[in-house]
Amino acid sequence: MKQLLFTLGLLLSLSSWAAGLPGDPEEGEPDIRIHHQDDNTYYEYRINGVLQEIKVVPAVGKPYYLVPSEGHDSMTRVEESTLLIPKWVIFRW
Repeated sequence: MKQLLFTLGLLLSLSSWAAGLPGDPEEGEPDIRIHHQDDNTYYEYRINGVLQEIKVVPAVGKPYYLVPSEGHDSMTRVEESTLLIPKWVIFRW
């Protein structure tokens, strides 16, 4: 019985994996690109190929976000993320 349940669970997990990988931009999930420049780290969040926000993590100081301004080709600095995606901190030291 345990072997049957294990096999059934394995088949279900494989079928869900084949349907679409997590983070697949074609599924509407965010595509995150990480760039390093000078002492900053930039996380670009794109959904369906459209830039939604950039998280800037400086070497010294608090992280902040850049979001596209409405009707302009510029970015606006905000302190909190505007995206509603899971962002859990597993651990921090």
